[in-house]
Amino acid sequence: MLPHVDDFLLNLQANKYSSETIYNYERDLNVFSNFLDESNIEFDKVDKRAITYYKAYLVSRDRKTASLGRQSEKQLDSRSINRMLSALRAYLRYLIDIDYPCPVPPEAVKLTKAGRKHPQVAELKDLIRLIEVPSSLESNVKTALRNRAMLEVLFATGMRISELCNLNRSQIDDTGRIFITGKGRKQRFVYLTPRAKQHLDAYLVTRQDDCPALFIPYAGRNVAKSRKRISTNYLQDRIKRYREKLRINVPTSAHSLRHGFATYLAEEGANPAALQILLGHESLDTTTRYVHASDKYAEETHRKYHPLAKPD
Repeated sequence: MLPHVDDFLLNLQANKYSSETIYNYERDLNVFSNFLDESNIEFDKVDKRAITYYKAYLVSRDRKTASLGRQSEKQLDSRSINRMLSALRAYLRYLIDIDYPCPVPPEAVKLTKAGRKHPQVAELKDLIRLIEVPSSLESNVKTALRNRAMLEVLFATGMRISELCNLNRSQIDDTGRIFITGKGRKQRFVYLTPRAKQHLDAYLVTRQDDCPALFIPYAGRNVAKSRKRISTNYLQDRIKRYREKLRINVPTSAHSLRHGFATYLAEEGANPAALQILLGHESLDTTTRYVHASDKYAEETHRKYHPLAKPD
């Protein structure tokens, strides 16, 4: 156990970090704690050399995950490694702020160079097939209506899966405008398309309960137990099943619908600053990658604007 780690997590809670974020910090710091145990390094003896070893430990294939206690099946990508390093930096920074002993400055934990990944987004026609398939694939009518509505809302708004699963009915007004609190507790509006609102309304008509959650699980053919809400794992598993049934070969998840939302709006000429607001991004740099994510958009831009595009 790292010294004062519980105090660090409590400090995050006091500063209104989400429970999911706090869990991620705890999990990532457990990986560092495991590394120290396996390397027989005491925390107060950690130096820059130990940090270098830790980065190599994260890259290696035999890294043990803290939560599962078994060998990792694949290497971590640069983003995952940097997330773990950032968690360590935040923890070290906390120790210094509270005047606890800290063996190495946070600045000594250098992030790795992350290569830019070309976002993989299925063709629009395949995303539409995926969104529509619950209507034909689910045998339970209420489940079909609910799952179709979830996918319609995801693609209509570009929201994150965690934001979708945390939605309450009271957050949607009569026009289809939704007020949500997203990552980093940033608040924003997102908007339903008329099509998505139609499918959401069709699902809500079947609800005869007073549960505030917008999307709830069913027990067989009955309405949800107690006041639970749908889980992100359920939706991810369902999307995987739909994708396999439809033989869509591009890796597709709930986050892919968010990617698709941004990419296809960008293809139609959407303003990056407007996309930034809709997606809830901190930086415009994060948003502009969607403008360039589509090869089709890049090709059309080249043909339209190149000064020597016309033949002699």
